[in-house]
Amino acid sequence: MNITPKQMLLYAVSDRAWSNSDEEFLSQAKQAIKSGVTIFQLREKHTSYEHFREIALKLKPICKQYNVPLIINDNVKLAKEIDADGVHLGQDDLDIKAAREYLGADKIIGVSAHNVKEALEAENGGADYLGSGAAFVTSTKTDAGAIDHKVLSDVAHSVKIPVVAIGGINKDNISQLEGLGLDGVAVVSAIFAADDISSAVIDLKAKAEKAAESSVK
Repeated sequence: MNITPKQMLLYAVSDRAWSNSDEEFLSQAKQAIKSGVTIFQLREKHTSYEHFREIALKLKPICKQYNVPLIINDNVKLAKEIDADGVHLGQDDLDIKAAREYLGADKIIGVSAHNVKEALEAENGGADYLGSGAAFVTSTKTDAGAIDHKVLSDVAHSVKIPVVAIGGINKDNISQLEGLGLDGVAVVSAIFAADDISSAVIDLKAKAEKAAESSVK
C-alpha cells in the first residue's frame, strides 16, 4: 500500500502513561484523531497480547470513522489478526521482507531508521515509510539518544518514500526541523500529555505543515 506524504504529516504514537483506564485512553485517542492527526500508531509495550488486541479492536472503528490509518507497533501477528492498516517495525523486529510476505502487499509497513544505511535497506526491503530519530532527547524512549539533524536530513534525502522525525518533538522545538526534507513528525507526549489534546493537535499540525512545506527533497 502506498502512503502519501500528506498522510504522514502528524503521526500520533500512543502512550497510556497519561490515562488511568482504557476508556480514558480511547477518549484521548479520539480527540487526537478528530482534531487532525493523519496517522495513528498503537504502541503497547507493557501489556498482554489479549489486552493489546482488545484496545486495538476498540480503536480501529474510531480510526476508520475519520479515515486515519491504524498502525500497530511491532506486533505483525496482531496487525494481521485485526486487519489493521499496517505495522511499524524497529531495527530489532521481524525482517521487513518476512513481514511483507505475512501481511500482504496492501498493508503499510513502516521501519525505524537511524542512518542512511538503515534507510536504504528499509526502502529496498519494501518499506512504505521511515521513522527517523530521536530528533531530540525524549523521556518516552530512554535508550534513544538524539541524532544530529544533518543525519535526519541525509536520511530524508536518501530515499523516495516518506520520512517522519520522531523523538522528543513538541510545539516549541518543531521549527528546528524545517528545511530538512521531512514529510512530517511523529509525536507522543506532545499530544497525550497535553492538557487540551485538541488544541495541541491543531497547533502541532500547523507547525508540521510549515516544516514540511519548507522541506524540498
